[in-house]
Amino acid sequence: MAPRVRLLLLFVIWTLADPVRLGSDSEGDGGWQQRGPREPAAVAEEERCTVERRADLSYAEFVQYYAFSRPVILQGLTDNSRFRALCSRERLLASFGNNVVRLSTANTYSYQKVDLPFQEYVEQLLHPQDPTSLGNGAGSGVPFHWHGPGFSEVIYGRKRWFLYPHEKTPEFHPNETTLSWLQNIYPALTPSARPLECTIHTGEVLYFPDRWWHATLNLDTSVFISTFLS
Repeated sequence: MAPRVRLLLLFVIWTLADPVRLGSDSEGDGGWQQRGPREPAAVAEEERCTVERRADLSYAEFVQYYAFSRPVILQGLTDNSRFRALCSRERLLASFGNNVVRLSTANTYSYQKVDLPFQEYVEQLLHPQDPTSLGNGAGSGVPFHWHGPGFSEVIYGRKRWFLYPHEKTPEFHPNETTLSWLQNIYPALTPSARPLECTIHTGEVLYFPDRWWHATLNLDTSVFISTFLS
């Protein structure tokens, strides 16, 4: 019998410094980009993407070459223009501004939980931060962790990914940010010890196999949706 598949949709919004405008107002960035003075980017894209991009991948090829063995970036998978419009800052605040959301730190020991209205989170907490601290703002992301296989699609912005196969545990501290890891540990890694890495752009979908280690960094205001399979 095939294993039970559980779909978990995770919608996450992060804000980073130095956003790239893809268009005017909500047409390109959904209204999520910063409107204040531009600041230096906390982190740039990688020098070379080491995750394969595929725009013409068949189901048979996906199962044979990627599903159980390595990550892949899927391009042109679907037209999400209607969903992107629903995810603009204006539309989400109008629809869910009074809804209470729960915040927790993106680390191994996420004991503290904070409940607050979505509008308060967007208007007061989405701003650049000290990149050495956990939370929202410049350099935010999720430290290394693993779980079942999944897909992650970027709706707005850019998200940089770092991935290792399960048998190759990365060197990291669970209570330090991915940005701290990138600045302090990554430069000393030999080429063979470095992860697969790539920046996922608007409209692209990253697939990662079961139990692959992965960490993320947001380069712009990033709206994304993930589907986890287990």
